[in-house]
Amino acid sequence: MTSLTFYGGINEVGGNKILLEDKGTKIFIDFGKSFAQDGRFFENFLKPTKPYGINIHLRMGLIPDIPGLYRDDLIEFAGRKPVAPDFQGVLISHAHSDHVDYASFLHEKIPLYMGETCKNVLRALDERDSRNFERSILDFDPMDKKRGDPPTPRTINTFRSGKKFKIDSLEILPLHVDHSVPGAYGFIIYTSQGPIVYTGDLRRHGTMASMTEEFIAEAKAAKPVALLAEGTRIADEPTDENEQKVFDEAYKVVSNSKNLVFADFNFKDVDRVRTFYNIAKKTGRKFVVKMRDCPFLEQFYNDPNLNIPNIDDEHIVIYKGRQYSGTFSNNDYGGNTRKYATMENALTPLEIAKNPDKYLCALGFFSFKSLVDMNVKSGTVYIHSASEPWTEEQEFGVERRDNWIEHFGMEQHQIHCSGHAKGQDLLDMVKEIDAKMLYPIHSEHPEEYKKITDKITMVGLNKTYRI
Repeated sequence: MTSLTFYGGINEVGGNKILLEDKGTKIFIDFGKSFAQDGRFFENFLKPTKPYGINIHLRMGLIPDIPGLYRDDLIEFAGRKPVAPDFQGVLISHAHSDHVDYASFLHEKIPLYMGETCKNVLRALDERDSRNFERSILDFDPMDKKRGDPPTPRTINTFRSGKKFKIDSLEILPLHVDHSVPGAYGFIIYTSQGPIVYTGDLRRHGTMASMTEEFIAEAKAAKPVALLAEGTRIADEPTDENEQKVFDEAYKVVSNSKNLVFADFNFKDVDRVRTFYNIAKKTGRKFVVKMRDCPFLEQFYNDPNLNIPNIDDEHIVIYKGRQYSGTFSNNDYGGNTRKYATMENALTPLEIAKNPDKYLCALGFFSFKSLVDMNVKSGTVYIHSASEPWTEEQEFGVERRDNWIEHFGMEQHQIHCSGHAKGQDLLDMVKEIDAKMLYPIHSEHPEEYKKITDKITMVGLNKTYRI
């Protein structure tokens, strides 16, 4: 029997956790955090933390309660008896939280399979942030870890696009797709009943749209018995957005400004990093990056396909914000931040304020305290280059952001290009692949796919479907 069980990503955007079983082989496709379910119970100061283990996650239904799926130390801490795992692996499509974060809890003997670039992005996240109980993917701290003990590494198997590999009886063909984070993949999984295609998250309007087109062509040629297709923007109004338009509009704004410029975007979005770096160069400005984003530049630089500068590039400035004593003393910075803070191209906000028209700062809302040090003038430009808020909590954040912008008389612009395919592009993709059965996932409006096919199964959460 070949079957799919959907433990997440149903009637919501993200949280994908899909169990594929075939001839005794069991693998999960992604194991992400559900922002919708998490948001039902938690907010900024009420979050699951390590002292509670995974008791909260299990009791609140944030992860499926399946014996043998989770780390022995977490199961024992939850007062249960550990069970040997009966899963042969987990396929990770890309490094976004809603596809990978809850892999942190998986049994230490279950190997993870991911693209090499995806692994590098996750490594950068580890270097950037303090260890997070809900984001410990490449390695983890056991519940009984003593101070000074090294983390426990996981078995990580990496792949490259177009090169098949096997997990037990299953053969998998990973194929790169264009998304707002590098190292994103879709999969063609060859089962005993025929090929199953998983899109992951993708778009057809990005700088590397050709990768997505290659994936679609391979998926169509495979004649799949099942297609698991994302539908994040399936019901959105049509747009003409693309990354070149982001560059053109943002370049016009920056080139017309004689003031300091702030660009607020997700630094994992390598296209957006490249866009604003190039705008800074073209307008005679330095590109200012936060110390906590430097690990991304280092990891991106190591991949020659990404064409991203390293942290010591002549057009890069490292933002040396206030810490501890507030005096910018080198003694205020420890760990990786010490390395970045003491580099020749590190500048304080006071130094940047001397020549505001010479800098484009990749600093967002959470760096707004620096506006005081930078002595920003009316007309300072703020470019928001990310998606609009999805939740009530995010909307409150937007209100506070706008209060800062209004207080300092800043000039605000919304210039963005989504990492997800437009609605019509998704419909065209599903028609082109023409699978025997469509299983819509990662969408709040999966019924939209009924417009173009009657070969569709409206998936239920925690439900199993035989292929």
